[in-house]
Amino acid sequence: MGTSRFTRPKGLDGESAPNLFVANCGPAVGLSFDEIASVFGKFGEVFGVYPADESGARVIVSYSEVGSAQAALKALDGHPCSDLGGRALHIRNSILRPPTQELLAAVDGRPWKSLSKRRVQHYGYEFLYETRNVDTKQQLGELPPFVSPILKKISSFPHIENAEDVTLDQVTVNEYPPGVGLSPHIDTHSTFEGLIFSLSLAGPCIMEFRRYLQGTWLPSSLSSTDMQEQNPDYSSSFVRRSIFLPPRSMLLLSREGRYAWHHYIPHHKVDMVRDNMIRRGSRRVSFTFRKVRAGPCQCEFPQYCDSQN
Repeated sequence: MGTSRFTRPKGLDGESAPNLFVANCGPAVGLSFDEIASVFGKFGEVFGVYPADESGARVIVSYSEVGSAQAALKALDGHPCSDLGGRALHIRNSILRPPTQELLAAVDGRPWKSLSKRRVQHYGYEFLYETRNVDTKQQLGELPPFVSPILKKISSFPHIENAEDVTLDQVTVNEYPPGVGLSPHIDTHSTFEGLIFSLSLAGPCIMEFRRYLQGTWLPSSLSSTDMQEQNPDYSSSFVRRSIFLPPRSMLLLSREGRYAWHHYIPHHKVDMVRDNMIRRGSRRVSFTFRKVRAGPCQCEFPQYCDSQN
């Protein structure tokens, strides 16, 4: 089921995670990942089984639900398991860092939608590029299990007020080939509320932020299913800042940066970072997490708000 190596983040409580560290279990003792998943699957949906280290005799079993992990721990810890060759398993709670390759494999195993220059997937609600909106009456279902570790990590972020209460219900996965960027935009105020999180995987890029001093700047056409590349220098009166997003980095947009600054990814194959050339790689995949707005927008930046301007 996988060959990724896990690390344990500091300062997190393993008892709150749906993951188990299982010793005396794995290929080195004659047990395949599929066999292990079948046995542990009796207690609930197993998201994956992965090697915990290079020994081949210790694995991480990751469940979709915490309760399933606790049930398996209670039933199997310290007891010989007849379905696993009679081996006595030694189990404890564990928190793992979501493995990059497993996340990429999870989305690559699902259908992509092709736009003019990139591919996308939507979960929770589909983002409608023609209107830069979502249809709240057309919910796509619950978010997939493979994003659960990311959501759990987000809930542990410091310096976010009531982070444990952040409810994110829409995910857009973007795949960018080399040289493909993102047109300048502000995520629609009337559609999404509060914080926006974006996880970068596979390849790096530069993301540029601009605040136009004469009010808002909008592309001349929004009719395409994938907004056409626009000239971001249309207005010369703006403040510009750039951020380097390496793989495994998480970007948080909030307050003024969320509501008043355009963000975009230049269409480059090579970015300059402190006088160093950084090649973007064969692909970049981003996971963007948002909350669909339930009521009218009353933001503090009406000059940038689509529902007030």
